[in-house]
Amino acid sequence: MSQSHRLWRWSFTARLSTIGGDGYPHSVPIWFMCDGDDLIFISDRSARKTQNALANPKGAAIVGGDLADEAGYLLRGDLIVEDDPDQAVTHRMIDRYQTKAEGDATKAAWKNDDIAVIRLHPIAVSKVR
Repeated sequence: MSQSHRLWRWSFTARLSTIGGDGYPHSVPIWFMCDGDDLIFISDRSARKTQNALANPKGAAIVGGDLADEAGYLLRGDLIVEDDPDQAVTHRMIDRYQTKAEGDATKAAWKNDDIAVIRLHPIAVSKVR
């Protein structure tokens, strides 16, 4: 496993940037997971980041790079918005970030939400720190 993949697996949050309708970046901290070489994120389908990804499927994410991190990486690539009809990906993401009790409460609160998966398929990876 490469150093970058190890970092992606233990880093807590990423910063996802999409391109807004005004042409400017829209950057947000967000939970993420690895899926092969891709990074995946979850978001409400009506959220600005999801709508931006649907309108312009180019984006970037930074993983790591904070002072406490030994490294950081910028991933630029194509964004794909996918359905999560049974919320399997959403539940895996919640389990990665929350205790069982917190996760059970979040799953119950989100059970009727229209959550989408945003997949970043990197075309370029650069070390930023």
